[in-house]
Amino acid sequence: MAASGRLDPELSEYRNYVVSRPVYNEPFFLEQYERQLRERQTVREKLVKCCSCSRRKTIRVLKSLFPILEWLPKYRIKEWLLSDLISGVSTGLVATLQGMAYALLAEVPVGYGLYSAFFPILTYFVFGTSRHISVGPFPVVSLMVGSVVLTMAPNEQFPSFDNNTDNITNIDTGARDAQRVLIASTLTVLVGIIQMILGGLQIGFIVRYLADPLVGGFTTAAAFQVFVSQLKIILNVSTKNYNGVLSIIYTLVEILEKLGSTNIADLVAGLLTIIVCIAVKEINDRFKHKIPIPIPIEVIVTIVATAISFGFDLEKKYDAGIVKSIPRGFLPPALPSVNLFSQMATASFSIAVVAYAIAVSVGKVYATKYDYAINGNQEFIAFGISNIFSGFFSCFVATTALSRTAVQESTGGKTQIAGIISALIVLIAIVALGKLLEPLQKSVLAAVVIANLKGMFMQVCDVPRLWRQNKIDAVIWVFTCIASIILGLDLGLLAGLLFGLLTVVFRVQFPSWNDLGNVPGTDLYKGTKDYKNVNELEGVRIVSFYSPIFYGNIDGFKKCIKSTVGFDAVRVHNKRLKALRKIQKLIKKGQLQATKNGIVSDACATNQGFEPDEDPEDPEDLNIPTKEVEIRVDWNSELPVKVNVPKVPIHSLILDFGAVSFLDIVAVRSLRMIVKEFHRIDVNVYFASLKDHVIAKLEQCGFYEDNIVKDMFFLTVHDAVLYIQSQIKMQTIEDPILEKIHLIQEYKDPLELMDREVKEDNLDVQDEAMRRLAS
Repeated sequence: MAASGRLDPELSEYRNYVVSRPVYNEPFFLEQYERQLRERQTVREKLVKCCSCSRRKTIRVLKSLFPILEWLPKYRIKEWLLSDLISGVSTGLVATLQGMAYALLAEVPVGYGLYSAFFPILTYFVFGTSRHISVGPFPVVSLMVGSVVLTMAPNEQFPSFDNNTDNITNIDTGARDAQRVLIASTLTVLVGIIQMILGGLQIGFIVRYLADPLVGGFTTAAAFQVFVSQLKIILNVSTKNYNGVLSIIYTLVEILEKLGSTNIADLVAGLLTIIVCIAVKEINDRFKHKIPIPIPIEVIVTIVATAISFGFDLEKKYDAGIVKSIPRGFLPPALPSVNLFSQMATASFSIAVVAYAIAVSVGKVYATKYDYAINGNQEFIAFGISNIFSGFFSCFVATTALSRTAVQESTGGKTQIAGIISALIVLIAIVALGKLLEPLQKSVLAAVVIANLKGMFMQVCDVPRLWRQNKIDAVIWVFTCIASIILGLDLGLLAGLLFGLLTVVFRVQFPSWNDLGNVPGTDLYKGTKDYKNVNELEGVRIVSFYSPIFYGNIDGFKKCIKSTVGFDAVRVHNKRLKALRKIQKLIKKGQLQATKNGIVSDACATNQGFEPDEDPEDPEDLNIPTKEVEIRVDWNSELPVKVNVPKVPIHSLILDFGAVSFLDIVAVRSLRMIVKEFHRIDVNVYFASLKDHVIAKLEQCGFYEDNIVKDMFFLTVHDAVLYIQSQIKMQTIEDPILEKIHLIQEYKDPLELMDREVKEDNLDVQDEAMRRLAS
């Protein structure tokens, strides 16, 4: 194809095409091309097939439940092992630091962040289908966990008493942290159970309802909440634990009120960390093709900050907030507190869906890049098992982190072997290196979290683009973001989801439609308002409706038909009945004379068509039985009675249903009524381009009646137009013949009529006259 859109000269022979075929309506098409009957299995046959067992099926089921059996035997040791080793070490260092940082968001001691960066990888390695994602904590999910933890275990519940005065002097941090760890781990187990159930029920499609604009607005709001929650750590100011609606606003206001008590050492360390991390990350992004391995700036900053804090003893000299204690080794597994499930059920469902959506969306990016498939339902099961397993080891909910996964992929990671190696690095930190990180300032960890929010904050730049491309998507983005900030992440996500679904309902309830016209010399039909030189056929209106038709938008469908044809069929029919009653009443009074060909005004008839003492609007005067077939009236001409009957400029209406994907019972009944209403005013209704399953639905719902048959259904709009034109031609031929036959009946001498018609050279009437003479 040429750049201008025209065909190349060598393809000029294909610029025109000619197709010769009959005009197809539905019965004629089925007569030539018989429909194939599909064999449908019974429930018993489906159960037998599902429960049958074979070696091949067993292997297939095992590989779907344990994807490691699919990719591990194909692992290329010589080609991939070194890359996975380098990637695993780099990712492990980042995961160690991020695990500690995100523990601050989950409101648990930082050491438990290391557990959350270790245990989930062990099970995902076996059950997961993505080869590149790095499993572990993620700031948005960690913040949602922290919100639940703060709600169920606020500081006020853990007072510390002075033994001498019995007054509350402080907070019992030991009891508080133990309870918060129990709540976080219990929540993790419940999230895992929900994910397992959703995966077992094959509900992986649920993530489709989390549209990209919705996820963008939600994650941006979450980034704002994460920023505010970490800001108080950088400033080292204490605030109340606000929960519920506007909690983040209250927190921000209190932080601003306490700016005067900011710890300078923590502020300087946090600001320097943010600046350095963002600058180096920008260098990594711009020169990623030249730098073989991204600079692990978080690790470098952490080491330097720890050394400075330890060397200058920032805690004692400047009252800086430090990590203080990291448990060495592992805690024994502990059972979750099942009696807490009821208090966290709603939040756990939101967390389960969000964690899954983030992991799958990131996994699909790399699966597309490296040409392999991700099983959405198996991912639900994989993360469900991972969260249940890690919940018994005092971990909080795991998903994947964008930055950590980018490190794993960009450093050459090929499979989840890199994930296992990264887990080994975290294991080393848990067992041996945790003690070395105790002097690290918490503000440095908070700054690392904030530096990793840059990508989520930059999503704000998507709003102008979305507004240009699709204003509804832009509104969804903004609404979800504002709702998540005001209502909190769980309620905000629910509000955004409901708002997104509401926009879909409105799009379907108020769909677009068009009045079509013919492109001259073709079988193409385009919108008369959208294109120039598109001809609107005389006496024919074509309506194209771009939506399913159901109870919610049937009124809109009727309005679009009324707007296209220019009149209300019901009102026209009622006005005609009213006029006919008046006409018949005047005929009975002798003021009008009716013939077989129409209505003739009598000489004594008044100009108004009714006597002065009559009330034309009185129902008693019009309540006379009338049969329309008794009187023939040209409704588009001037009537001999004073009734304003709307003109009907069409004789045919074509409904183009090519874009109608389904109908419900209300739509079928309404369509049947629409056809009847138009038939009553002598307008024929035809249907074009219906899908087979839509026609089947019409049959199931009893659409057809005496005057509604399958002959009204045509394969294309052009088929219907050609059929209408042929019917008009037939009518123009038959009408003069019928008129002449009427004259034959009036003439006493057929020979006289035949002589007249010979002069007019009308062979049809001659033949009829000859048959009359012979009889």
